Amino acid sequence: MDRRNTTHVSDFILMGLTDSEELQLVLFMLFLLIYLITVLGNAGMMLIICLDLQLHTPMYFFLSHLSFLDLSYSTVITPRTLGNLLTSTKYISFRNCFTQMYFFVFLGATECFLLSSMAYDRYVAICKPLHYPVVMSTRRCCSLVLGSYLIGFMDSFVNVLCMSRLDFCNSHIIHHFFCDTSPVLVLSCMDTHDIQIMIFIVAGSTLVVSLITISVSYVSILSTILKITSTSGKQKAFSTCVSHLLGVTIFYGTMIFTYLKPSKSYSMGKDQVASVFYTIVIPMLNPLIYSLRNKVVKNALIRVMQKRKVSKQLK
Repeated sequence: MDRRNTTHVSDFILMGLTDSEELQLVLFMLFLLIYLITVLGNAGMMLIICLDLQLHTPMYFFLSHLSFLDLSYSTVITPRTLGNLLTSTKYISFRNCFTQMYFFVFLGATECFLLSSMAYDRYVAICKPLHYPVVMSTRRCCSLVLGSYLIGFMDSFVNVLCMSRLDFCNSHIIHHFFCDTSPVLVLSCMDTHDIQIMIFIVAGSTLVVSLITISVSYVSILSTILKITSTSGKQKAFSTCVSHLLGVTIFYGTMIFTYLKPSKSYSMGKDQVASVFYTIVIPMLNPLIYSLRNKVVKNALIRVMQKRKVSKQLK
């Protein structure tokens, strides 16, 4: 990331979402509230899963890592966005910009493959219930999570390596609220065609491969559920997948809209709205989706609170 003499730009300016001071204050209050809910929701989910032994299962092991990713994902973007909404100085150094980009891509790609692992877990639980304890062993679960992080690391490394080869000698104004790939690419004074293709291939393969895995898993799950004769059995089997399927739909919908399209169709307004959704809003929604529809999590929360109450009484 050390540009030396290959660039005339030492920092960038993040233009943010709006120039209106009144609207900036409204967005600050809204984003701050969302971020606080995100931190409390995801940190609370991780804590409950850690403290309650009944949640020490593959499904909640993956869910705890999803909460960690969502919390980290939001923290990479939201605090700086909040700071920029309150100040007229919106500078970000070249190194900090690419660091933010690296962790954004790393956490996003990791979450894609973690969601694939969660879909596979549901597939084994519903389609092969007798083999579930053997197939989803502790070693297998750890391997899936570690593999997700490694793939995310490689995707991010390739992305930032390609971007760091660019020359920035014209404008240094990023028409976005964080250092994303597309708005930074348009600032380069080089021919970015080859780099755009490489980034498109990396991002596209990440989204497509993980989405195919999820789709195949849920087609098999749906086929199995339809074969269940009892209505209550169908409802019980399907209810275990609804939360995950809803989270996947929201996450992939905004990701595909933003990244799997030609760079010429880049629209600052539309892409910023989509970016706000998957960088700030979705990390808040996931713990709500997985907890509000999940009686097991609610019961675990009650047990944890009761244990805490009893321990205080004993003291």
